[in-house]
Amino acid sequence: MRNGEVSYWWQAHGIPARRPSLPGGTEADVCIVGAGYTGLWTAYYLKRADPGLRIVVLEASFAGFGASGRNGGWVTATLPGSRTRYARHPQGTAGVRELERHLRDTVDEVARVCAAEGIDAGLVKGGTLTIATSAAQDARLRHRLEQERSWGDDSGIVRYLESEDLAGRLRVTGAVGAVYSPHCARVQPADLVAGLAEVVTRAGVLLYEATPVTSISAGRARTPAGDVRAPYIVRCTEGFTADMPGQHRTLLPMNSSMIVTGPLSDEAWKSIGWDGFETISDEAHAYIYAQRTADGRIALGGRGIPYRFGSALDHDGAIAPATIAQLGRILRRMFPAATQAGIEHAWCGVLGVPRDWCATVTMDPRTGLGWAGGYSGHGVAAANLAGRTLADLVRGVASPLTALPWVGHRSSAWEVEPARWAGVHGLYALYRTADRLEAARRSPRTSVLARAGDLISGIPH
Repeated sequence: MRNGEVSYWWQAHGIPARRPSLPGGTEADVCIVGAGYTGLWTAYYLKRADPGLRIVVLEASFAGFGASGRNGGWVTATLPGSRTRYARHPQGTAGVRELERHLRDTVDEVARVCAAEGIDAGLVKGGTLTIATSAAQDARLRHRLEQERSWGDDSGIVRYLESEDLAGRLRVTGAVGAVYSPHCARVQPADLVAGLAEVVTRAGVLLYEATPVTSISAGRARTPAGDVRAPYIVRCTEGFTADMPGQHRTLLPMNSSMIVTGPLSDEAWKSIGWDGFETISDEAHAYIYAQRTADGRIALGGRGIPYRFGSALDHDGAIAPATIAQLGRILRRMFPAATQAGIEHAWCGVLGVPRDWCATVTMDPRTGLGWAGGYSGHGVAAANLAGRTLADLVRGVASPLTALPWVGHRSSAWEVEPARWAGVHGLYALYRTADRLEAARRSPRTSVLARAGDLISGIPH
């Protein structure tokens, strides 16, 4: 079994040949720091809007090295934040609804660009299922559906599936119900980010890899090879933001781990179903997420070591054997038919989490400094919308996107160490214990331990 080596997605795609590093100091109209989804989508839409722009993208490793090439492959319309917090924007509830509408449209926009640009990323819009495997989980799902209805979401956006209806799509051991939304697509994330990098470089964007940025200031991104000077500097560093000077407490690098099986047999797929290629998660507090891959495997992820002291990052994506074993047990419990396929690869990566769990897209017109991120694990589609929004903000174009409530949103800083480490690890200890207690009893009530964890974390609902 492979462990680390960035991710299975990159091993399946093939680690790309490295592009040149920045040869020396230069000037540009726009400098983008970070060649993940947010940075590349921003470059893509800027270049389409104004082909004459000189755009430089700086990447510390290679395009897609971070979360963009390691994630679960969900192009999801899930809001990367809290409705109630975004509703504090002057537009109120209407602004939140507009942001959610744009996110749903973004799932189709990503598919449109893939088709138009010839990016073969295995994208299938099968929707997403959140599955309950206990009475408490099912009660939370039904309550969540009530909340969705109170916000105006009809059955075309989200609906409940009884266990019999769920079994017609997908058979998960112990499932008692699910909610389904059509606004999600499965994708091979490394194929998507590699294809996007090729598209922007063909369009004339200068993408320099193995070029770490050591500091950002108005008009300048500093690297060991020299400075890039530009009137607009856009930071798109997501889970790696803590390494930037002055940003150590801006986004918490939350660690998420994944495993992937070998190819399942036709007989195994007949017993499981999953012919609609929906993405799936459960309603556990320490939840999992999964997809049926284009090459006939199951990729499943969840929290292993959720956070490393001092916002430390992994080096090559390797994860602890105990985490692999934990995810393997969940996989076998949910899909016994997948056992014979074994686990072929395990890896991890970090995602960026703001203190209030709400993503932002920001441009300071006084300094020309912009940034976007903090998607808290819901960034594959949100990064596309953020990229389009940044493109408008950089060009000074007022549009429906620049009026959305996440534009200019500010979160407070994370606590200093060791409070940050103790808080995150204590939180997930509470969640895992709550999950065990809920699984062991038939009560529909959510464990008080999980409620305590929610209060500590400030996780929005």
